[in-house]
Amino acid sequence: PLFINSLRHKLSAIFACNPTEADDLSDSFASGDEDNGKSAISNKNINNEINGNWLSSSSTSIHEARLKAKAKRRLRKNSSRDSGRGDSLSDNGEIIRGTSAAPTSPKSKLLDRKSRLGKGRGLPKKGGAGGKGVWGRSGEVYEPEEVDEKDPNYDEAQENCVYETVVPPLDERVFEKTVTPIVQEYFEHGDTNEVAELLAELNLGPMRSEVPSLAVSLALEAKASHRELTSRLLADLCGSVLSRSDMENSFDKLLRELPDLVLDTPGAPQLVGQFIARAVSDQILSEGYIEGYKGRVDCEYTRAALDRAAVLLKMSMGGLRIDNQWGTGGGQRPVIQLIKEMNLLLKEYILSGDSKEAERCLRDLEVPHFHHEFVYEAIVMVLESKGEKTFKMVLQLLKSLSTSSIITVDQMRRGYERVYMDIAEINIDVPRAYFILEQFVDESFSMGIIDVKLRDLCPCRGRKRFVSEGDGGVVKLESY
Repeated sequence: PLFINSLRHKLSAIFACNPTEADDLSDSFASGDEDNGKSAISNKNINNEINGNWLSSSSTSIHEARLKAKAKRRLRKNSSRDSGRGDSLSDNGEIIRGTSAAPTSPKSKLLDRKSRLGKGRGLPKKGGAGGKGVWGRSGEVYEPEEVDEKDPNYDEAQENCVYETVVPPLDERVFEKTVTPIVQEYFEHGDTNEVAELLAELNLGPMRSEVPSLAVSLALEAKASHRELTSRLLADLCGSVLSRSDMENSFDKLLRELPDLVLDTPGAPQLVGQFIARAVSDQILSEGYIEGYKGRVDCEYTRAALDRAAVLLKMSMGGLRIDNQWGTGGGQRPVIQLIKEMNLLLKEYILSGDSKEAERCLRDLEVPHFHHEFVYEAIVMVLESKGEKTFKMVLQLLKSLSTSSIITVDQMRRGYERVYMDIAEINIDVPRAYFILEQFVDESFSMGIIDVKLRDLCPCRGRKRFVSEGDGGVVKLESY
């Protein structure tokens, strides 16, 4: 066999140069080897099949078959990387390259998700609508999904369903915590529309009739201006948020709870009676509301409240205005009205001499930013008065108000400075104004009402006059 193989290699070289002679020699070689015919045929069949390829001795040589097998192995090895190149194998065993472009990405980059054909503009996949946690492209509007009747989970009742936000009704514990801050903030801003909007957002349910009673109970412990705001709030809420029956049920509850309210507010029966009278006047309660309690009242506090309301309603028939029984809170009053009330307060003090009552009335006006007007009006009253009584009483009142800090140092200073600025005009009507003002300022400084700087700012009349020649040219200060 070794000799046959060596001879076969030499013959293959000769056949490659002259294929016609190769055919003749192959035939002669086959005929000369008759003794070993069977073994030669078997070896020939084995050598003709190389790497699974059946070769015919008449068409191709063993060398060409080996070249083709080697080229095919190379193609299989690089098929995954160079699949886009379009490589092919020719009949002669040569590799023919495709015309497509080579990949732009380096071969060292593994898991490279960019296109290997050099295509694309570098934009995100699916226009940015894909990826983990992405619901879709920005600005995309989804149409309502149609219900599939063939869906095994399909329910006919779903077609008539209406989905809406449901607010659970407030219970008694949550009601007070929710509504109390709303009413307290209303005492600060006084906007009834805001309160109505906030209450409309809540599901009051059966607690609807508790709103007026809660507002009134909070107003009983507050100031008179807050009670006036509460009366206005009840009038504005009736009809839009609350009904008249809710108002009546709420006032019925207030009358039943009067024994408990008296413990915190001793004047609760009179105040509740005023609220009832104001509610009847504002047409929140019916005119026969008070008459319906006749003969059915056992509590003395309830009877006192109803009697107070009946008396006020009778007085309103004679001309009393119940709609302004509480007064108006500080900054909400007109300036002219505040000035009139301060003048009335000073006149009552001059007649009674009760400084404590004057302090209480000034505090009830609730205008601490306007107390300089009170100081101004008090000093002007002293300048226009003719006796010493007003002079001394006003000094005592200002001293008391300054000591109790009802009138601050700044408000006191502004009041005196306003008098200094207007003294020239006041002197036109009151000729002794300069002289009285100097005396009043000196006494105020001696009592500790004002300081030295404010005293030195007091204007004085600088005009001096000479007497006749018989007086020896003595210069006299102006006096009256």
